[in-house]
Amino acid sequence: MQVQELISRYQQGERDFAHVDLSGATLSGINLQDVDLTGANLAGANLSWALLNRANLTGACLRRADLRSAGLSSSTLTEAVLSGANLSKVDLRLAQLQAADLNWATLQEGDLSGADLSRAKLDQINLEKAKLNGTQFVAAELMEANLRRASLISANLSQANLREAHLEEANLREAKLVGTNLIEANLSGACLRQADLSQADMHRVTLVGADLSEAVLNSADLSRANLSGAYLLKTSCKKTYLLRASLQDVYLLQADLTEANLRGADLRRADLSGAYLNEATLSEADLSDAYLLESHLIRANLDGAQLTGCCIYNWHIAESDLAKVECRYIFTQFNYTTKSPTERYPTNRDFEPGELARQYQGGDAIVEVVWQEIPHWEALIFTLAQVELECLDLRLTIQSYDLTDNGYLLKLTTDRSVNGKILAQRILQLYPELLPRVLSRRSEILGLLGITARPSTLEAAVITPQPQAQPSTVAAPDKDKRLRLYQEVVRQIQHILVSQAPSQFVGSVEHLLDYLRHQGISTEEIQKKLISQVIVKRAQQDKAFLEHLKHWEQTANESARLSSVGEAVRLAIALL
Repeated sequence: MQVQELISRYQQGERDFAHVDLSGATLSGINLQDVDLTGANLAGANLSWALLNRANLTGACLRRADLRSAGLSSSTLTEAVLSGANLSKVDLRLAQLQAADLNWATLQEGDLSGADLSRAKLDQINLEKAKLNGTQFVAAELMEANLRRASLISANLSQANLREAHLEEANLREAKLVGTNLIEANLSGACLRQADLSQADMHRVTLVGADLSEAVLNSADLSRANLSGAYLLKTSCKKTYLLRASLQDVYLLQADLTEANLRGADLRRADLSGAYLNEATLSEADLSDAYLLESHLIRANLDGAQLTGCCIYNWHIAESDLAKVECRYIFTQFNYTTKSPTERYPTNRDFEPGELARQYQGGDAIVEVVWQEIPHWEALIFTLAQVELECLDLRLTIQSYDLTDNGYLLKLTTDRSVNGKILAQRILQLYPELLPRVLSRRSEILGLLGITARPSTLEAAVITPQPQAQPSTVAAPDKDKRLRLYQEVVRQIQHILVSQAPSQFVGSVEHLLDYLRHQGISTEEIQKKLISQVIVKRAQQDKAFLEHLKHWEQTANESARLSSVGEAVRLAIALL
């Protein structure tokens, strides 16, 4: 078909030109919007500056065509052949290019934002400075592609093949590269903040000076990769392979390297402040002059690692064997003003063989104790003291306290190896025995320490009822002791009611009431007045707590609702 015939028929309203042969035709600047050129032969045609928006070019042949600055937004080029074509500065926004052949094509500074190039052939394509924001490249072939300084924000390159691709200074912020092949690709200076590179193959990749802060690299393979000077702040590298990777001067602040394999990695001068290296493999790694401030090394493998000149200020190390570490000296403090390590140790000599292990390893072990309710801290401290007295030369240190799905998790460290499970069981066995004893003598204990107990503002607003004796077969304590016990339990109940959610305090308070009843002390006043008064007062001051009360009333089981505390809660709700 001649060009003039095509133009004439198009101007008359015809749009279907499927399978037309326009190879080598000059169509520069032509307006063919919404045209159907399915299967058309446009090989070598000049379509520069042409308007082909919303055109259907499915299966069309555009090999070596000139499409510079052409408008092809929202067009369909599925399975089209554009190999060797010149599409510099082309507009292909929202275009459909699934399985298209663009090998060796030039799209420099083109705009393909939102386009779909899934399964497309893009080997050695030139996409330098192209706009590819939100573009789909799923399972696309991009071997040796030029993507230098391209914008790929939120692009999806999962399962794509980018082997030996050039992505220097490219912007891949929030991009998805799950399972992507990036072997020997060059991403120097690239931005990969918050990108997902899970399970990506990045063997021998170059990431010099790249920004991977908050990115996800879980289970990715970066063996022998070069990340010198890269930024990995808060990056997730769980189970990541970094065997013999170059990580000199890298920033890994608060990065999660749990179970990562860094065997033989070069971490000289790396900043691992606050990093998590739990169960990480660092054998034969070089950490000379590295920063390990507040880092966590729990059950890490450090066999043959080089630690000379490391700053270990406030590091957390446990169950990690330092016996085979190579280290001449360390720094134990850090000057945040000058941003330099201080306090060399040993001062005027080097470590003797095994000295570092003796100084900093000890026999530390972690003991995990799970509580179903918030523990009474005063009683807990006395429980830990009792355990230390029972176990010769044992010292317990509270490491952390967190709310988990299973309850309240208390982590303790010990100064020597112990059976953590048995020790945790002993703590849970002793605690309920010591709790009532501490509560009954709390005033005496605080008095001996010179501490005056003061109720909170909310607790003080409620008048504390006095105990009433009730018949009991249990031998009751004398009057003064019973009064002190009653007052201490009341204070504990008040504290629980103003600090816990309804789902938590119902069981806790019921337990304390049962304890008073067992001691032969009446709980009627507490049930009728105290609990309701405290709840009402708190609900009037805290709207969020009021919503928690309403939610409890709707979701609580029958047992909780009909308990003495549950009835008091329902009374309080009725009063609001």
